[in-house]
Amino acid sequence: MGINFHNQANRTSYTTRTADQSWLELLKKIVPFENVSQALDIGCGGGIYSKALSDLGATSVTALDFSEAILEGAKENCRDYHNISFAYGTAYETALESNSFDLLLQRALIHHIKDLDTCFHEAFRLIQDNGHIVVQDRTPEDCLLEGDNSHVRGYFFECFPRLIETEASRRYKSHVVMDALKEAGFKNIKVMQLWETRKVYQQKKQLLHDISERTGRSILHELDDQELQLLINHIDDSLLDSTNTPIIEKDRWTIWVAEK
Repeated sequence: MGINFHNQANRTSYTTRTADQSWLELLKKIVPFENVSQALDIGCGGGIYSKALSDLGATSVTALDFSEAILEGAKENCRDYHNISFAYGTAYETALESNSFDLLLQRALIHHIKDLDTCFHEAFRLIQDNGHIVVQDRTPEDCLLEGDNSHVRGYFFECFPRLIETEASRRYKSHVVMDALKEAGFKNIKVMQLWETRKVYQQKKQLLHDISERTGRSILHELDDQELQLLINHIDDSLLDSTNTPIIEKDRWTIWVAEK
């Protein structure tokens, strides 16, 4: 089934959060933002991380996506950020000028990409000499950790084991990403992991509502409505009673950073 990024119904699916402080702190450590004038967010989704790049100090941010519907949502989400502009294009062909950006971000993008080589060669073309690329995604190992009160995603695969194959088939192992970055011409490649807070829910019912809406969770579009309700019931039964304790949902990510 999969999510239809071009459907107006999904226009705001990726606008409902803000970048976690742990992500902001890590980016400040691995990217010299004092040297970032022009940043590019490829696969910007709802613009959450385009705003974060601006908050971190990028003078100007270009947010690019291949879905006009998603871009509409991003424009609304970023309406107070006058230094963010928007472009329609793909990770393979952005139609942007070569050697134009000090920093290029590809967050939660490459699991939608079939051809990493073309994707990274286009990124290399766009980045100025000594500029940085930051690629963030989940490896198969990141995705398939057990479910608990923090790692809610693990329950998806516990309840529906068939999703394991779906998820594993679209996720790249770390060495594959590193090899593709090297082949594109990038150097000084570093890899790290981050447990990033996705969202804090004051009550369990708020989390279950997000699950029911499939908010920002493309894997849930592989389930029909009846299966989704079974998953919600399973998560409801599995999570510890959190009446007085917020649920801090986290995902483990792998981050690759490299220089041109």
